[in-house]
Amino acid sequence: MKALTLSAFGSSDVLEYKEVNAPQLKAGEVLVEMKAIGLNFADLMRRSGTYPMRGSAPYINGFEGAGIVKDSNHHPRLKAGDRIAFADVPFANAELVAVPFENAVPLPDAVSFEMAASVMLQGLTVQYLTTDSHAVRPGETVLVHAAAGGVGQLLTQVCKLSGARVIGLVSAADKKDIVQSLGADAVFLYSGDWKSQVLELCPQGVDVVYESVGTTMETSIAVTGTLGHIVLFGLAGGKMLLGNPLEIIAKSITITGGDLWNYLVSEDERLRRSAQLFGWLTSGKVKVAAPTVFRLSEGKQAHDFMEGRKSTGKILMVP
Repeated sequence: MKALTLSAFGSSDVLEYKEVNAPQLKAGEVLVEMKAIGLNFADLMRRSGTYPMRGSAPYINGFEGAGIVKDSNHHPRLKAGDRIAFADVPFANAELVAVPFENAVPLPDAVSFEMAASVMLQGLTVQYLTTDSHAVRPGETVLVHAAAGGVGQLLTQVCKLSGARVIGLVSAADKKDIVQSLGADAVFLYSGDWKSQVLELCPQGVDVVYESVGTTMETSIAVTGTLGHIVLFGLAGGKMLLGNPLEIIAKSITITGGDLWNYLVSEDERLRRSAQLFGWLTSGKVKVAAPTVFRLSEGKQAHDFMEGRKSTGKILMVP
């Protein structure tokens, strides 16, 4: 089979599209013919050597995608030809992937391969962020960092669906229209005085901040109200700048960390959480931006496109 591989760590120049051995199924795995593969920033971090890689060289990157069961390997419910998706299976950047039974999520007819590969990781992240990390309630005011990004767009919509008022933060003026079109009540630029703007709109501070940058944490604390909640689920800025911790104490602010892998701990949890995500999508209540699609053989271009931050939607690779 063909796969996008790397044998050394570095820039996108290390990527090679080449022939490799097809996976040998173990007990409890189905063989999936991939139709769409999600590209994520974590894949870039693995390629650079910042995050560990599974297996041995030539390494195959990727953890998210959707496809058709080619060999059900005695699965009690799935059969050859069934459509499935996954968010947490390694070696996804290939024509064929061995998927553990418990990681395979059946796809509703109304969810395409492209949509599934666009939302499994980001959508399930939003699902736990808005139900477990902080259960968003009607009437709350929510501040969403990087609101024009993949997670940010979904967060904006799900928080609105939950009855909250949403304030979005974006890095460029052309991204404001995107977030406003998704229902955000206000959208501010990082380059502006967003602390003053948020407090002018919400003098008592916001109820919850979804913080994914890290370097903005000090200001996030400043705009959070008494007994407010900050959910830290990313460090796009490379580090966290906390500022004076006395402000956290003074306002009894809770800061919570979040990682999807701590919630996808069983087949039942994957199916339950995916069902809510698919329900949002198939009802039309949550929209997904059109992805940018590359061939798997164009993996270098896909990585370069993501590193150039040229897209506000998901980047997919198709074998």
